[in-house]
Amino acid sequence: MSSRRSRSRQSGASADITDAQITDLVSKLQQLIPELRARQRRSDKVSSAKVLQETCNYIQNLHREVDDLSDRLSLLLANTDSNSAQAAIIRSILM
Repeated sequence: MSSRRSRSRQSGASADITDAQITDLVSKLQQLIPELRARQRRSDKVSSAKVLQETCNYIQNLHREVDDLSDRLSLLLANTDSNSAQAAIIRSILM
């Protein structure tokens, strides 16, 4: 058991998590991340630290993609006549 969890238990934490639960959650994360899912299919072992790092990287990339798409959409809307058919389609997609 890690020293952090030991200290947490000593301090009376009410939401203790077991090593089995952590293992299960890391396994679920591994299934969600495309690069790690491919490794899992090849039966490559991946450390929990690697799974957590790749998960963080994946989420950061998703944030960048959302920001980029938001910027592109804003630019598109700014350059589109608000009464055009194209603007109506964009509004209907967003709703």
